[in-house]
Amino acid sequence: MLRFPNISPEIASFSLLGLDLHIRWYGLFYVLSFIAAYFLYKPLLKRRGIKLDREQYESVIFYVMLGVILGGRMGYVLFYNFVHYLTHPLAVFAVWEGGMSFHGGALGVIAAGLFFCKRHKLSFYTMADAATPLVAIGLGLGRLGNFINAELWGKVTTLPWGMIFPGGGELPRHPTQLYEMLTEGVILGLLSWYLLGKKLKEGFVFWTFIGGYGIMRFLIEFVRVPDDISFYEDFGFIFGIMSIGQFLSMLMVFAAGIGYWMIYRRKQ
Repeated sequence: MLRFPNISPEIASFSLLGLDLHIRWYGLFYVLSFIAAYFLYKPLLKRRGIKLDREQYESVIFYVMLGVILGGRMGYVLFYNFVHYLTHPLAVFAVWEGGMSFHGGALGVIAAGLFFCKRHKLSFYTMADAATPLVAIGLGLGRLGNFINAELWGKVTTLPWGMIFPGGGELPRHPTQLYEMLTEGVILGLLSWYLLGKKLKEGFVFWTFIGGYGIMRFLIEFVRVPDDISFYEDFGFIFGIMSIGQFLSMLMVFAAGIGYWMIYRRKQ
């Protein structure tokens, strides 16, 4: 059994123009993810033979950032807590209270990427393949932020690495944030980086990431406490057994299967 480390989720707090402002680790990790994407995406694109001018490059980074933030927020609102936000519509804009969805963020990034590629007549799959290691970095840092915030912990366990979380009761729980940081961040990141160096069909790395995330998240959800347990108390689990996260992850696996079929049936 492990004790949760005494880490404050806030790096600093201060007042400015009468407002109480807080710098949090979670927000800092988001910023670091975007900085990493800005500096690492260009060399990854070069590995795929794509050269963008400065205006194009900064545009695609901006589109991706917008897709992550808007898609992640709207995904959380629609997928995980729609009833609450339906009755409290202004709370949708209270992003400082937390609430981001990877599935929504992924849809936002894909939509932004498709728009950018169509506008500049670029291959979406080539651009997406090169971006997958960076998505993994963002996922890993985001899950580390969840861990520092002591949120999204798992179910009670007797395993030796079970951890007692603030607000999680007196019994040790699965540190599911660290499970996801390892699988979705480290493992998928290294796999994507390795596959980028191979001569594979355009889109293979992208769909491998989509399917891989879906499988890993689906399995981890078995030991993770759902984001909003009251939803399941009121409406029950999907098909009686699946959480919302598992259902969305299953759709990702199905989408990956269709994606593989599509890229291998077309001529190179």
